[in-house]
Amino acid sequence: MGGVGWVLTKGRQRRNSQGVERTMGMQYQPAKSHDYGINACPGCFEKQRKIDRLKEENQQLRMKLSVQKRKDKEGFFGSSTPSARVPVKANATEEQRLKRGGAKPGHKGSGRRKHREEEVDCVREVAVEAICPECHCVMKEKDYRERSVLDIDPIRVLKVLYRLQRRLCPQCRQIRTAQATEVLPRSMFSNQLIAEIVDSHYVQGMPLGRICARWQLNYGSVIESLHRMAAIFAPVMKQLQAGYRQSLVRHADETGWRTDGQNGYCWLFASDSVSLHLYRKTRSAKVVEEVLGKSALPGYLVVDRYQSYSRAPCKVQYCYAHLMRDMKDLGQEFADEKEVEAYSQEMVERLAQAMRLQSSRPADKEYYREAARIKEQILEASHKGSHHLAVKRWQDFFVEKADHLYHWVDDRTVPCENNRAERELRPTVIARKVSHGSQADEGALTREVLMSVMQTLKKRVADPRQRFKSVLDQLALNSQSTIEQLLFQMDSS
Repeated sequence: MGGVGWVLTKGRQRRNSQGVERTMGMQYQPAKSHDYGINACPGCFEKQRKIDRLKEENQQLRMKLSVQKRKDKEGFFGSSTPSARVPVKANATEEQRLKRGGAKPGHKGSGRRKHREEEVDCVREVAVEAICPECHCVMKEKDYRERSVLDIDPIRVLKVLYRLQRRLCPQCRQIRTAQATEVLPRSMFSNQLIAEIVDSHYVQGMPLGRICARWQLNYGSVIESLHRMAAIFAPVMKQLQAGYRQSLVRHADETGWRTDGQNGYCWLFASDSVSLHLYRKTRSAKVVEEVLGKSALPGYLVVDRYQSYSRAPCKVQYCYAHLMRDMKDLGQEFADEKEVEAYSQEMVERLAQAMRLQSSRPADKEYYREAARIKEQILEASHKGSHHLAVKRWQDFFVEKADHLYHWVDDRTVPCENNRAERELRPTVIARKVSHGSQADEGALTREVLMSVMQTLKKRVADPRQRFKSVLDQLALNSQSTIEQLLFQMDSS
């Protein structure tokens, strides 16, 4: 039969055109050709190929146009573009403009609290003229009306001359000289002034040039003083690193920082009691190994999805804020794809629910019940059937990376976002915009030490500037004191 196959068909009754019924028994019919239903015309086939190619090219061009429109509106990095680099910033909506600030209508408010007599630093009495300006009569004393005000002494640098007494022992002929208090040996600046400079620059974020102009200080002298402080407090860095390793929940992030015109990075390793700033020329995983080591550690590390953190010897929790931003970008990139839009909106809502759950701080029972429900919904959305490759890729991510995504469900002390590191790194980003980095490696090292010390003190004590000064005062009296004990000796009390 020339290669034509045959298929056995089942018999059945049919009526012919004359209405006569006849039974069709078991019979064979030729099998359908492989080209059945295909237009074998060469010209039509070529046209169809051209149509398919143009459709695919049209889809690719629409995607590129959508991406370009988003870059023109949001910047090169999309939703991750820094606010300073956003080309077009949208104006406030009419709804936002109509919102009124302040308390809600009907709220009575608490008012300003008056100073109690035992807590005021001074009392200033202001007298009234004894003669009445209206009738020129002598007025009698009545009483006082108290008014509570906050004031400040004018900040100015004092030029102090110490006269250090010397005495001669008549027996051993040794000369004893009095020691200046609150001043380090061979230091031009007092401990109080140094503490003010360090606090203003590394905690408040004031540029050194503005500090020198405000207090009329020599810029080179200030730089040398800060380098000396960094050398004194450098031994504390090992203690901070050890404290970071012992923390149950750790955060980490990095941002760009130029040193001597060369590209580099500022690494931040933070916990609830430690802030460790490191300035390195590389962004490789060896910086993570330098801080966390290679031995297994208990606890968690909350980070974005940068690959270097995969070398951390502890459990890793990915940041949901970064994931939610990626989900929004996914929906904008495939704005014409209904399947992608639906998946993006669903995942954005689930990730937002997880972050709101932790910020609302419910009771433990309610928290773990809601956390399990959100996790189940995320996994359910990730196991649904999909046809779009972009959706499949993200579905596979939420399933395959489960060991990095759901630690917050089992332990509520683990945040599902990395906001702590983002907030603590923000002052460094602002300093980079203002100063454009460090002028030399020594300056980067000084900033590394003093930023770590002051930001850690900010977490542990109420007044980090006063603690810094008290440490310098004790070093002025006894230069052999151990800096680690002096800096954190009162933290456990």
